Amino acid sequence: MAVMADAQTYSLTSGKYRADIAAVGAGLRVLEYDGAALTETWAAGSKPPLSAGLVLAPWPNRTADGTFAFEGVEHRLEISEPSRNNASHGFVRRVAWTLVQHTDSRVEQSVDVGTHQGWPFSLTVTVVHELSADGLTVTASAKNTGDSAAPYGMGFHTYVRVGDVPLDECTLELSAGTRLPLDPVRNLPVGNSVPTADSEYDFREPRALQGVQLDTPFSASLPDGDGRANHVLRGPDGTATVLWTDSSFGWVQVFTADPANDQAYPDRGRALAIEPMTCPPDALNSEIDLIVLEPGQTWSGTWGMRYEK
Repeated sequence: MAVMADAQTYSLTSGKYRADIAAVGAGLRVLEYDGAALTETWAAGSKPPLSAGLVLAPWPNRTADGTFAFEGVEHRLEISEPSRNNASHGFVRRVAWTLVQHTDSRVEQSVDVGTHQGWPFSLTVTVVHELSADGLTVTASAKNTGDSAAPYGMGFHTYVRVGDVPLDECTLELSAGTRLPLDPVRNLPVGNSVPTADSEYDFREPRALQGVQLDTPFSASLPDGDGRANHVLRGPDGTATVLWTDSSFGWVQVFTADPANDQAYPDRGRALAIEPMTCPPDALNSEIDLIVLEPGQTWSGTWGMRYEK
């Protein structure tokens, strides 16, 4: 898979919704409702800042020291985050995906993950972005095309916003009952998940985001009656951007980009990522919610976004 810069994007429309999906990384470059932005964006053909909108597979987040054991065999991945000695975010976020089908409201793209240093497994990943009156639905699948079992995890590096409202004027509500503590130096798990109740990480009710700093994996989702977990960024006028997940995406990593940490989102400053993930950081080692695909087996999961008033 050649790493490349590609300005190709696929435009989608349905009612008042509009989206642009990039070929590189199958990235969600634009999502709007009636002209109001629901996601952070970037110029077509340029590198998405802070990996905005990109697909993270065949593992999301970080693998400590780039090493893991699977079925008794140790594997050593290339270190892609040297400052923390981690292998981060998989192999598919910086490559051009193959177009399978594109209509006015739907685009399907796929990519063969390929074999890499420390990764001998054969997988094909497919992502469908589709707009409807209910907003954006993203359906992801992965198929083991090899002849041995393969570990798998997936995430989406999605930045949410409420039109042009500054982040510090918004509130955040998370459908999550636990968080996984991380080492602040390497962003790797330390210990087991802990309840969010009555802590600074309790967002089960809307909380103001002014001054809040997060880089935290949350789980124990609290689904609504439709079985979806809803995470809500709401502006002061009551309008909101909702990111929902089905049970396949049992984790969300919530991250605040901030100039104070030398991680400003261009032209926005502070910005918020809510990243649907199938497993937590370093799952190739902990095996927490790690998917194992047998030869020929396919996994699929769904998440999405909508405007709410």
